[in-house]
Amino acid sequence: MTELLIKLFVKDRKNLSDPRVRARYGSFASIVGIILNILISALKLVIGLLSSTISVTADGVNNLADAGASIISLISFKLSVKPADKDHPFGHARIEYVASMIVSFLILLVGTELLMDSVSSLFSGDTGGGELGTVGFSVLMISVLAKLWFAVFCKKISGRIGSATIKAAGTDALADAVSTSAVLVSAVIMLLTGFAFLDSIMGIAVSIIIIIAGIKILIETKNSILGESPSGEIVENIRKIAAEYPEIIGIHDMIVHNYGPGHYIASFHAEVDGSDDIFKLHDTVDLVEKRIFDELSILCSIHMDPIDTNDETVAKLKGIAEEAISCIYPNVSIHDFRVVTGQTHTNMIFDIVVPFDEKEQPNKIVDAISSEVKKKDPNLYCVITVDRE
Repeated sequence: MTELLIKLFVKDRKNLSDPRVRARYGSFASIVGIILNILISALKLVIGLLSSTISVTADGVNNLADAGASIISLISFKLSVKPADKDHPFGHARIEYVASMIVSFLILLVGTELLMDSVSSLFSGDTGGGELGTVGFSVLMISVLAKLWFAVFCKKISGRIGSATIKAAGTDALADAVSTSAVLVSAVIMLLTGFAFLDSIMGIAVSIIIIIAGIKILIETKNSILGESPSGEIVENIRKIAAEYPEIIGIHDMIVHNYGPGHYIASFHAEVDGSDDIFKLHDTVDLVEKRIFDELSILCSIHMDPIDTNDETVAKLKGIAEEAISCIYPNVSIHDFRVVTGQTHTNMIFDIVVPFDEKEQPNKIVDAISSEVKKKDPNLYCVITVDRE
């Protein structure tokens, strides 16, 4: 059914590299969310108010908030395709992350209000707990099925276009299905046992589920806004393209900036033979940058690092440094190696790349490497710069 709807309502659906097509997917998913949530909310609110059932009313208010969240998502997708301008030279795609954060705050607000109302009802003795009737039970069952479908729908759309906003909507829909199922179970138990307090208790449970869903969305969105490590797939694809050119001996200091889904800017240093023709090397770098853009849609800037590949002394000293490092920190790599020779000692100047999960402090790592090198030759001094990866 999802594929049929996409085929009917998303123009040029297969051209996912086009930001406009991506926005069409997001707008379509948002419109579906608006329509679905308004219908479900209206039915639940009517049934909840007529039956004086707190948990059903709370669930209806939550669905109404979801409709508002979908409206925010729709606006964000419309704005995300605006072209770059003087104030926003990298475009407006990050508006999606802002929208996701607004959605998470909205969900948290609704969940908190419902929690306070449910707790108040429980302690005041106004527990509601009216009978839903056949129509009420049917509406709740339909709501669960509709929300499960929408969760799967959002998962498919977000997987296709990599949208945090649509992924958040899917996560919330799944939480809604769970909370409505809990309301349905509580209604059955109240019908069989007459335990009216269960309605307020279930209202509290539904509120907690809503709050948890809001926190999860907030955490995921926060990481995107603050900046997070690029995916292993992006890094590996860049490395593969660079590795196809023998003129590039190695790459390091890679940085990938995320300016919104599908909008990446990258840079890295490429080690090249310092004795090679500079114009030839520049041409190679241009080719790599073009391929990265054409194949990965990533705007890339490459800095050339010339290294001496013919000096046997430099090669020997680099080997000493690499051997020393591999003995104590096998997960640390080396680059930008150069040598300054003096009358009394030799300085080996290089950078090391230390993974973020390495618990040892950088200064202790530097001291340990320097000590290990001095075991090989006491006249060797290490001047080390620490990079994190």
